[in-house]
Amino acid sequence: MIDPNQDLPDNDQEQPFVSHLVELRSRLMRAMLAILVIFLCLFYFANHLYEIVSAPLTALLPAGTSMIATDVTSPFFAPFKLTLVLSLFLAMPLILHQVWGFISPGLYKHEKRLAVPLLASSIFLFYAGIAFAYFVVFPLIFGFFTSVGPENVAVMTDISSYLNFVLKIFFAFGVVFEIPIATLLLVWSGLTDVQSLRQKRAYVIVGCFVMGMLLTPPDVISQTLLALPMWLLFELGIILAVIIKKKGRDEEEEDGEFEQAMQEEDENKSV
Repeated sequence: MIDPNQDLPDNDQEQPFVSHLVELRSRLMRAMLAILVIFLCLFYFANHLYEIVSAPLTALLPAGTSMIATDVTSPFFAPFKLTLVLSLFLAMPLILHQVWGFISPGLYKHEKRLAVPLLASSIFLFYAGIAFAYFVVFPLIFGFFTSVGPENVAVMTDISSYLNFVLKIFFAFGVVFEIPIATLLLVWSGLTDVQSLRQKRAYVIVGCFVMGMLLTPPDVISQTLLALPMWLLFELGIILAVIIKKKGRDEEEEDGEFEQAMQEEDENKSV
C-alpha cells in the first residue's frame, strides 16, 4: 500500500482552510506586537533619533541656518513617523521568522536548507543597503545640493520633506541590495539560467540606470549611486547562482553514487 503523503514535505498535514487562516492571524498578531513593543521602547528617543537621521544634512548646512517646520504638527509627527518606520525595520527579523514559521511546514528538506540562509542574507542585505545610503550616499548628495545653490539663498529644509526624502532613499537602497537573492531565486527556481543572465547583461545595466532614475530624486548623483550597486549586486547574484548550482550538481552526483552502491550491495547479497 503506497502512502499518499510520502512525497509531501516534512510535517505536511492536510488541515482545514480555517486552521491555516487562524495560524496566519496568530502570526500576523505576533508580528504587529513586535513592532508595537519596539515602537514603545523607541518613542521616548524619537527626537534624538531624528537628530541622528538628519545629521548628514545638518552637518553640511551653512553657519546660522537650521532645519525648519512649516507645518504646526511637523515637530511631533515627523519624529513619530520616523520611529514607526524604524520599528518596522528593526522588527524585520521577527517578522520574517513568523513568515518562515508559516511556510516552512510546506517545504521540502532541500528547500529548507536553502531557505534559511536566504532569509538571513536578505535581512543582512536590507540593513546593508540602508547603511550604504546613510554613510555613503547622503554625504555625497547633500554635500552637492548644499554647495550648488545661489549664495543669497539660505538652505533651510523642512523636517517633513527631509524625512520623506530619506525614507524613500532608505527603502530604495534596502530593496536594491536584495538583487543577489532575487537573482539566485530566479536561477534556483528554473525560470532562467546563468548563461541567459550573462547574455542579458547589457540590458540589465540599462535597466539599472532606469530604475535608479525612477527610485531616486531627479539628480545624476543619487541615480548613479543606486544604479552602480544594482549592477554589481546583479553580478554577485550570478556568482552565487553558479556556486549553488555547482554544489547542487555535486550533491546529486554523490546521491547517485550512493544509490548505485546500495543497489550493487543488494545485488551481491541476493547472489
